[in-house]
Amino acid sequence: MRPDLEVADIFRSAGPTYRAAHAGHLSLAQLKVMTAIEHCRTPALGGHVEACADCGHWRVAYNSCRNRHCPKCQGAAARTWLAEREADLLPVGYFHVVFTLPAEVAAIAFHNKAMLYDLLFRVAAETMLTIAADPKHLGARIGITAVLHTWGSALTHHPHVHMIVPGGGIAPGGTRWISSRPAFLLPVRVLGKLFRRLFLTRLLQMHDAGRLAFFGSLAPLADRPAFLQHLAPARKDRWVVYAKPPFAGPQAVLAYLSRYTHRVAISNRRLIAFNETGVTFRYKDYRRDDPERQQVMTLVTDEFIRRFLLHVLPHGFHRIRHYGLLAGTNRKDNLAQARRLLAVPVADDAGPDQAAEVLPLCPCCGGPMIVIETFARWCQPRAPPTPATPIRELAP
Repeated sequence: MRPDLEVADIFRSAGPTYRAAHAGHLSLAQLKVMTAIEHCRTPALGGHVEACADCGHWRVAYNSCRNRHCPKCQGAAARTWLAEREADLLPVGYFHVVFTLPAEVAAIAFHNKAMLYDLLFRVAAETMLTIAADPKHLGARIGITAVLHTWGSALTHHPHVHMIVPGGGIAPGGTRWISSRPAFLLPVRVLGKLFRRLFLTRLLQMHDAGRLAFFGSLAPLADRPAFLQHLAPARKDRWVVYAKPPFAGPQAVLAYLSRYTHRVAISNRRLIAFNETGVTFRYKDYRRDDPERQQVMTLVTDEFIRRFLLHVLPHGFHRIRHYGLLAGTNRKDNLAQARRLLAVPVADDAGPDQAAEVLPLCPCCGGPMIVIETFARWCQPRAPPTPATPIRELAP
């Protein structure tokens, strides 16, 4: 069911004015995201007519933009991705670990998104793999699925990585599976200290190599002493690494992944109103206790659009990555080895034949809906099918 208010409605109404007011200050990627969301499931992208083979009920369906920042297009992408990941699950407990950048570093990341988001991924993964391999802790090679989020609930810039980690790993030599404790994976304080040291060391190397850009109020940070002074609080403060309790079985892992892997900065269901005052939406204030955590905020329309566009990722940037046992072309072999060590019964590889395409069902009688006509961008269907024409004969 279509929500009463969508991000697309806001962009269609206020987008042209916003683009004109900020001409020259919006990146090509941001402009493409705005256009894709505005055109999603409209005649601008073309579509098709589908009709029920039994009762003749028909409807027009417009094509989706499939942009990864579009709130309407992530459901199907998430389902496809999850179906592929389901085969990777092991019969062990899974942990949720979050690595967050402190404010001083997040401010630098805002102007250097591609490099520092990538650095966040690599350092967080290296931290987990290093501590997990240490015999003082787990002493095993683990697998990691990592997802980047760049927003807080109020659409502010808040880069952090969510990780899903099996509760155990393969011992050196590959002779056995080492399980973690039931409710404990790795010490978060140890993870935080190594994460801080590795990230700041490599960030300083980037600065010394002249790879970082600074604008506006951060322009003085191009000078090394000013850069070091800016980072001084981050060197002393504790870096937040948060580990949640383990999931209650593989299905809970999939439910979590379905909510997080393809999430965008704000979903349509969080929108409440859009009028001359601005955009009103729900958000969570994590500084409050649970009963008061759900809050409502109103932003002027330009500020809402600005905050949404903060989270447009650089072109070609991968926001879901795999490390350790789940990395690269060795993933299947590593998982097969893990299953052998866990004594998991081998599944029958024969399986059923390729499943036939599942057709959508008619909302009137439950019959199959068949595509009877397609039409190009900015076009409309020629005409609805006539009741006298058998729909099965119209199908291509």
